[in-house]
Amino acid sequence: MELLLVAVLVVLLVGAFFWWRRESTARGARNLADARADAQRWYERLGGQVMNLHGDHPAVRQALVDAGERYNAAGSQLEQARSVEQYRLARETALEGLTYARAARVALGIDPGPELPPLAAAQGAGQLTRERQVDVQGQTFRAGPQPGRDTPYYYPGGRYQGRPVPAGWYSTPWWKTALGAGAGVLGGLLIADALFSPGFADPGYGAEASGQEGFGDAAGDGDFGGGDGGGGDFGGAGDFGAGDFGGGDW
Repeated sequence: MELLLVAVLVVLLVGAFFWWRRESTARGARNLADARADAQRWYERLGGQVMNLHGDHPAVRQALVDAGERYNAAGSQLEQARSVEQYRLARETALEGLTYARAARVALGIDPGPELPPLAAAQGAGQLTRERQVDVQGQTFRAGPQPGRDTPYYYPGGRYQGRPVPAGWYSTPWWKTALGAGAGVLGGLLIADALFSPGFADPGYGAEASGQEGFGDAAGDGDFGGGDGGGGDFGGAGDFGAGDFGGGDW
């Protein structure tokens, strides 16, 4: 009798194991299929925007160039993806491309369309709410919440060398060209510091209440990245290049 009970128990355990493995495999296949379909959906939507949007304004052309680059990158990622995480990366790239396409629609003066899911890379970066102009090493850099002749480069928000850069329109893509132009990391950090820190001369900064005006998060509460610039300092590192980031506030 005891041997029979042991045999039955072994059979049940083996059966449970194979059932669990089959269910786990099926669940993994479903998750993979869902991730692939989701990434493909955003990729195809981006392709439609890239093919159908046209314009001669520099801001429109540049935004569409950036959208096209993300479309090509997302397509390559989809072809090579073999895991859920890889499909999610392709989805993120396609969504980033759609933010550029949406920016192009704004520059064209047409309905930008429905809101997009937030980009993971832009979390906590905030967005510009007013125009800014600074001089760094003899060069003038501008940024603002709207496209213009002097601010044709859109940035959806993200991080440069670990530091948050708000979404908005810029006079030059310094986050991409600093290294290529020979400015190096320090040059890019100086530009970011000048644009976003009270430690640099910013006309009108002294008149702003608490130094908070000019940045906003997705909720529009008038601060930068949720009000603390990433945990009370800039990017959680406590410093920006050399020293603190504008005295630790905005």
